[in-house]
Amino acid sequence: MYVLFEDSGKFKAEKIFSDADTTMQVESATGKRSKIRKNNVFFEFAQPEPAILLEQAEQLAADFDIDFLWECAPKEEFNAVDFAEDYFGHPPSAVEKTALIFALHSAPAYFHRRGKGLYRPAPPDILEAALAALEKKRLQAEQQEQWTAAMIAGELPEAIAAAANSLLSSPDKNSLEWKAFEAAVKELSISPEQLLLNLNAWSSPLALHRHRFFSQHFPRGIEFPEVQLPSYSLDELPLADITAYSVDDAGTTEIDDALSIQSLGPNQWRVGVHIATPGLAVQRDNELDLIARKRLSTLYLPGQKVPMLPETVIRAFSLDEGLERPALSLYVDVNLDTQEITQTQTRLERICVKENLRQNRLDPVVSIEALNDPQADLPYADWLRPLWQVTQFLSHQRELVRGKPENNNRVEFLFEIDGAADDPNSVIRLVPRVRNAPVGLITAEMMILANNLWGGLLAQHDVPGIYRSQQNMRTRMSTHALPHDSIGVPHYAWSTSPLRRYVDLVNQWQLLAAAEHGVSARLVAPFKPKESDLYGIISAFEAQYGTWNDFQNLSERYWVLRWLQQENIQHMPATVIKEDLVRFDLAPFVTRIAGLGDVERGQKVVLDLLDINELELTVDCRLREVIPMAEPEPTPET
Repeated sequence: MYVLFEDSGKFKAEKIFSDADTTMQVESATGKRSKIRKNNVFFEFAQPEPAILLEQAEQLAADFDIDFLWECAPKEEFNAVDFAEDYFGHPPSAVEKTALIFALHSAPAYFHRRGKGLYRPAPPDILEAALAALEKKRLQAEQQEQWTAAMIAGELPEAIAAAANSLLSSPDKNSLEWKAFEAAVKELSISPEQLLLNLNAWSSPLALHRHRFFSQHFPRGIEFPEVQLPSYSLDELPLADITAYSVDDAGTTEIDDALSIQSLGPNQWRVGVHIATPGLAVQRDNELDLIARKRLSTLYLPGQKVPMLPETVIRAFSLDEGLERPALSLYVDVNLDTQEITQTQTRLERICVKENLRQNRLDPVVSIEALNDPQADLPYADWLRPLWQVTQFLSHQRELVRGKPENNNRVEFLFEIDGAADDPNSVIRLVPRVRNAPVGLITAEMMILANNLWGGLLAQHDVPGIYRSQQNMRTRMSTHALPHDSIGVPHYAWSTSPLRRYVDLVNQWQLLAAAEHGVSARLVAPFKPKESDLYGIISAFEAQYGTWNDFQNLSERYWVLRWLQQENIQHMPATVIKEDLVRFDLAPFVTRIAGLGDVERGQKVVLDLLDINELELTVDCRLREVIPMAEPEPTPET
């Protein structure tokens, strides 16, 4: 004897091996035995053999008219085997009973399954709704298949074009558009981004890169809401009797810092580091603070800047030349004869920057030789030469802590775009700049000085701040004033770019309290010791700063590829970083080269540039030449 039963939603027919009260043991055609519950059994039969039964039943079930079957079925719950005799008008064979069960089971809209071989016909109104839903589903599947076929054929359906903005950033994975798009991606075995580009849903890889970033991080656009600038008193602040200059890149519009220097006697100088103070208007939890805290940092891209603060704040506090502005000033007295810092002072005051200088104009005319030669022709000599002397002193002090000189010889590149930042046809220029240019060294050293001493001021008065430290080659941000080994300072708190970085703005609030209230500052500072919100700021800033940096690197990588094509560069000198990783010498681009062979770190090579992929941001390169390493100078005989 055989038995027809249901197992995990599938119909099976097997030989009965043994029979118990509530279970059976059955044996398949392959000899495998298994135990089944009698609740899952439809009926027992003697012939035909199970395989023939299932095959013939499937063929017969296909001939059933489901509408007629529904009309014939009892109006209440019924047993399928019992109904088979009424339907066929004679005692049904095992094949007929099985075929009827298959037909009932294949039409869930018509017959609701009740288990144990029982079914209930759907009421007319429910059946009508179910059939309408099935028809809708059929039409949707048909539409989906048409869209998929069109995309595979290289055509862009209107519905897919309309959804292109969301297919990559925030797709509705239940929508027909997404399902059709996903099916086309799988069929063509390409990335979703490449398919959209192939279909001209996006005008260029640049448009796609930018959409993916800005739709996620600036879904409402990059414009600021209208905010009233809080009033603050400038006249009450003393006006500093100094001559100060700022030095920035050509495109900088928010001037965060300026420098002054005054003679206190032979080889004695008072250096002034003057920082813009948006913290007078952007105060904790006010409307401007909520805006700044959401962005956390200015985003810099080739040809574009997305500021952290609204333009009204920037214009009110930027240290623009010829205008009186509030500034948090650090004055450091340095005795170069005794090689020591003799005194420091921090105060809030008004300053008037004499001129906003641009580094690209100073670098060609300000050399180390001219700085060291009092007779050499040098612009702004009375300002630059003493600052350079102090810079050398400060750098030497840090070098003693570091135990080795800093390596600042690498060339950096500035990106200048003639045209719109979102237009791939804009002309791109890569402007090289050596990091150890003296003007840049002066500015960097003075910012290190301020971040170091102001970090110490906060720690001295037990006012919490946000510090950057580095120990055991690990850089981290925290509220603890720990050493920064690679810079060579005992503590380092970002404080010199409050118009551009939220961490600097937070530290400025704390510094303003420390400068005004001294030992009691911890009681009145916006953030108190061990305040959890400060840790939240650190976590959010690190995450967002990393995201901003990643997209900046992506954008710069894209524009390097455009520059290579624009200049029709086919061969590129490069330097081996390690193993198969190289850095282009004429552009800020790092890539891996297969088959580079046995080369040393620092080895110079020449590459053939074969293929550029603006979507993947890659260059297919081939090794053209390995330039022999220079022989070391022979050691003189003693």
